[in-house]
Amino acid sequence: MNRRRKLLVALGAGALAAPLASFAQQPTVRMHRIGFLGSTSAAGLASRLEAFRVGLRDLGYIEGKNLVIEFRWAEGKYDRLPELAAELVRLNVDLIVTAATPGVRAAKQATTTIPIVMASVGDPVASGLVASLARPGGNITGSTFFQPELMAKRIELFKEAMPRITQVAYLMNPDNTAATLNLRAMEITAKSLKVGLQLFPVRGPNDFDGAFAAMAKKRVNAVVINEEPMLMANVSAIADLAIKRRLLSAGGKEFAEAGGLLGYGIDTSEPFRRAAYFIDRILKGTKPGDLPVERATRFELIINLKTAKALGIKIPQTLSQRADKLIE
Repeated sequence: MNRRRKLLVALGAGALAAPLASFAQQPTVRMHRIGFLGSTSAAGLASRLEAFRVGLRDLGYIEGKNLVIEFRWAEGKYDRLPELAAELVRLNVDLIVTAATPGVRAAKQATTTIPIVMASVGDPVASGLVASLARPGGNITGSTFFQPELMAKRIELFKEAMPRITQVAYLMNPDNTAATLNLRAMEITAKSLKVGLQLFPVRGPNDFDGAFAAMAKKRVNAVVINEEPMLMANVSAIADLAIKRRLLSAGGKEFAEAGGLLGYGIDTSEPFRRAAYFIDRILKGTKPGDLPVERATRFELIINLKTAKALGIKIPQTLSQRADKLIE
């Protein structure tokens, strides 16, 4: 009996040791921590945040499993961005993701060592954020699009939609230095088309009514906006005011979908999804300065025919036939 008991004990100990040894050999899952610096709010960036998360999931990064995202939101108050960026640096995050010139500049000023991924920026070279697109150098990389060229193109579209226009308003946020970088290209195009270009600064939604009232006094015919975070967070309000003042309006894709007359630009969700690629490469050891900044290659023209009807204008067939999407 003693011999039998010893054999059973030995077998039991071996059976217990096997799963324990197997458990001990399981690799430890590393929890990556990244910071997200937002110029506006989560609600204002909802569709782009979802695209961002989809891009991360496609590459195997799951929140709560192997990834933690530390969000910081400036709620449209760009003067808060430097302190929010400093908070993320103090958390010692693996990298910082942000979009638009104010966010990237604040992150760049906060750290020269933590990698920074630009989800989307109008012109990072002209803004002094990177040395070049091919070799950004430093700790910044990501995606860009042709913002000055897009703004000039929108003025051309106004002239096609209504050849008799003579004055275009540029609704811009003076707190975003990128807004002034668009002016040179816009002025050249406006001059060539014999169209006046007038600036109307706004720093928040409370300024919209006053700006549009000023446009009416200046007798402008159309208003153009850029992909500026504060403006993009309020595209519906801007589109409604343009209709109320009977102004042609143009902006990006989301602006036309929100009620603006014309939209010409990129799918703004795509560079946020693509940000996951840069994050993955950096977390696997590639230096951000060695990753070329990617430029957008697809641009869409959207015409809101419902808005055209509300304004009492007929879009020329030559223009509507070129549209990628007609909203009726």
